[in-house]
Amino acid sequence: MSCSSSSGSEDDEGVDSYRKGGYHGVRIGDHFAGGRYVAQRKLGWGQFSTVWLAYDTRTSKYVSLKIQKSAPQFAEAARHEIEVLSAISDSDPSSSKCIVQLIDHFKHAGPNGQHPCMVLEFLGDSLLRLIKYNRYKVLELNKVREICKCILVALDYLHRELGIIHADLKPENILLLSTIDPTKDPVRSGQAPILEKPEGNPIGGTMNLIEKKLKRRARRAVSRISEKRASMGGATAKPDERKLDGVDLRCKIVDFGNACRADRQFMEEIQTRQYRAPEVILQSGYSYPVDMWSFGCIAFELATGDMMFTPKEGQDYSEDEDHLALMMELLGKMPKKIAIGGARSKDYFDRHGDLKRIRRLKFWSLDKLLVEKYKLSEADAQAFAEFLCPLLDFAPEKRPTAQQCLQHPWLNPRNIAQNELKNKSEVEKVNVGMSKLQIRVGK
Repeated sequence: MSCSSSSGSEDDEGVDSYRKGGYHGVRIGDHFAGGRYVAQRKLGWGQFSTVWLAYDTRTSKYVSLKIQKSAPQFAEAARHEIEVLSAISDSDPSSSKCIVQLIDHFKHAGPNGQHPCMVLEFLGDSLLRLIKYNRYKVLELNKVREICKCILVALDYLHRELGIIHADLKPENILLLSTIDPTKDPVRSGQAPILEKPEGNPIGGTMNLIEKKLKRRARRAVSRISEKRASMGGATAKPDERKLDGVDLRCKIVDFGNACRADRQFMEEIQTRQYRAPEVILQSGYSYPVDMWSFGCIAFELATGDMMFTPKEGQDYSEDEDHLALMMELLGKMPKKIAIGGARSKDYFDRHGDLKRIRRLKFWSLDKLLVEKYKLSEADAQAFAEFLCPLLDFAPEKRPTAQQCLQHPWLNPRNIAQNELKNKSEVEKVNVGMSKLQIRVGK
């Protein structure tokens, strides 16, 4: 979890995690870094940290304050992330490369230990929140293009200029520049910053938990009733009537806790399950193309509202083997050389390159899926599939780079239209010229 305006999960981190080596209990109005940063409200949490909206009294700006757990392994992870983010920020002082900016970092002493803290620019909602807000419906392709361009600018910069692999690209780790709901934005909503502790303020994430859970249950119950009424033709608004027209879709990549330099990898198992590349599952070595695979999965999810792959463990096969089967059903049979070329290949494939325990695959091409399940037009489905399929090549070296993707016709439909108009105009000029010539020669 990085600097989102809202938690990526519906559940809280739990009271038990507030102990020696764990989270730091934060009160609204708490001061950090000698009083420079003042906690405003909790934005979210992750396995390693909690994230707070804070007010920077030196710059009079709102920031995201990421407070790491204090145990040694979490402190080490924070040091690594600070090193990566510092390299990114130093090389991109204008913050034009669609990557979150590290503003400051320090240590904060609390009852549970010394907590590494990162101060990051305040951003809006995650792409996961956007997908949920859109009710997991098909998103207009022009909006998908806009988001894809930002992600690719960031990946091109990371890969080509810095030699960094993100290694955990997913919708939760890409944040919009602003919030979907203007009232959640501390600047647009016009709220005054909290500079002192309010009276009777409970510790964030502890005493408040029961009340929060009760409120969430009530909201879910109301939501279920509303959707039921809508399906029965009641007066309640239909779930898919939410508008995204006014939402700023520019975004930035965040959370570099798992990032590594291509020449200094320190983990074999990287990436969140649904966005994991086949070479990671098979342990056949990885580099920048793992991020391109994850990007392809994200582009599909943005466009359709569904995850591309959601593997499950079966009675006689593992989640990994199901994942590989789902990949092949959509993308075709994995080439034998790749299937048997990894350190873990023998766990899933026989010597012929066939899965050991999942024998009957149901093949379905990507463009056909986009038309039949998601109701895209054949032209849109074909164009989108032509953009996506190379990103999901089983051979990592065949996947396009972020730089190559930015030049792809699907991302630049205006250029195609302009070229077509230009060509049409040139043809018309030639035709007019020919007609005049024919008149002059008396034909």
